[in-house]
Amino acid sequence: MKNNKSKDNNRIERINPVGVPEPVGRYSHITKIPRDSEIYVFSGQVGVDFEGNVSSNLNEQVINTFSNISSLLSSQDLNPDNVIKVNIWATEQIDWDFFDSKWDELFGDNSPSMTIAYINELGLPELKIEIEIWAAK
Repeated sequence: MKNNKSKDNNRIERINPVGVPEPVGRYSHITKIPRDSEIYVFSGQVGVDFEGNVSSNLNEQVINTFSNISSLLSSQDLNPDNVIKVNIWATEQIDWDFFDSKWDELFGDNSPSMTIAYINELGLPELKIEIEIWAAK
């Protein structure tokens, strides 16, 4: 078993087991949550800015979405290492070079488990991406 973190019973572990293909992106196949952790479930975050504006540009929505996620984590005294699962929904093709650069700014080399889906639409017609996170501490 290959671990992305050293084993510690009080720490979240990222695991990419031997016998399973390497991840095709920036994520871990398994995120193990320590016993007695508090679980935080966050509503999906979208690319709205503090004035309530939503850009028509997907990359600008990505920037705002990651900024909103970072602010939510901080509001609960959490950091990206506490994130255990990320679900991403997008209505158009993601520019992965750009997206990965923002992902790396937030998570570095400690990527949580992740799922992505392309869908027809989100809750509002102007939204192009929504990212939901789960965290534990």
